[in-house]
Amino acid sequence: MRESFTLYELQRIIGAAVEQFLPQPVWVSAEIAELKVNYSGHCYIELIEKVQSSTSGSKAKAQARAVIWKNQYPTLAEKFERATKQRLCATMKVLLQVVVSHHPVYGLSLQITDIDPTYTVGELEQQRQQTIERLQKEGVWDMNRQVAMPQVVQRVAVVSSATAAGYRDFIEEIAASAYDIKTTLFEAIMQGETSEQSIVNALTAIAQREEEFDAVAIIRGGGSTGDLECFNSYLTALYVAQFPLPVLTGIGHDKDVSIVDMVAAVPLKTPTAVATWICSSAERFDGQLESAVVLLKESCAKCTQSSEIKLQQLDKQLQSYARTALSRQRDKLDSYALLVENFTPERLLKLGFALVRAGNKVIGTTSAVEVGKNYTIELSDGYLKAKIIEKHDKKD
Repeated sequence: MRESFTLYELQRIIGAAVEQFLPQPVWVSAEIAELKVNYSGHCYIELIEKVQSSTSGSKAKAQARAVIWKNQYPTLAEKFERATKQRLCATMKVLLQVVVSHHPVYGLSLQITDIDPTYTVGELEQQRQQTIERLQKEGVWDMNRQVAMPQVVQRVAVVSSATAAGYRDFIEEIAASAYDIKTTLFEAIMQGETSEQSIVNALTAIAQREEEFDAVAIIRGGGSTGDLECFNSYLTALYVAQFPLPVLTGIGHDKDVSIVDMVAAVPLKTPTAVATWICSSAERFDGQLESAVVLLKESCAKCTQSSEIKLQQLDKQLQSYARTALSRQRDKLDSYALLVENFTPERLLKLGFALVRAGNKVIGTTSAVEVGKNYTIELSDGYLKAKIIEKHDKKD
């Protein structure tokens, strides 16, 4: 008869073998596939190790259940978050100290007794640098910063959660402005596993209405570095880098700068800072208009003053020219008057000349005189009556 075991016996044998060959805690590196903290405070984690496949992408190479008991979870979680600035979450790569056990009912399980946060920090930074290098290599790194920013940003597409405090702060700051700035919300999930695709969907919707907006504002309130990890993702950064409108970011973290901040046209710290920048753009333009008005007034005043000076100079020239012209004409008139005075009949008569008249007609030539007729001769002091006896021409 073949030797056989009951299921329980087999499970006990496996458990004994595990305890024999792995009597001490061991360090294991893996990726968190799923993490849940139940009502009692225990943290249950599904660990996975993936392998790349040329046909189906990545697939599970190994998988195991793990647990952090409630008496250890708060301490380990706080230690990890303090070192990495992130909370333990799915997709994160971790290095864990585990005690391997095998239960007859629940099978193989790993009890997590410690976490090495430096391993995760290294993994995250490596992913971050790879994303930066990839965006730079693809030639999109500087694209959004090269998009022309309007002098006045008046129509803003906003990517945010509608209920976020950061969005409320943004709207209140805009409303307090003296300028007419219109905002349109494209709601998105701003943290968690679905945030990346949600933000991309919002950006896609804005791009379809590109002509309606001057710029895009991506805003959210503060949070842990883990909460903001979607802003370091390749997909989100790629969409922002290539976006056809200038993007302003106010993601609410003071210390760390996300990759989305790096590729955006204007990276700012908080939603309120984004609103202030937008309002300031209108204020700056308003100031430029006021300066232009002042310069125009000054230019007009200078032009008017210059024209007045030229008119005054022309007036002086015209007065001088007029005086000179009048003087010359006066001299000419005086000359003409003297000439007329010198040749008046009275003056000529006094010089010994005489006027010969036949009635009222003045006789100027001998051909007009008839011999035997009577004529009147005018002298300077009287008249003579004469009868022509004979006449002779000068040629005779």
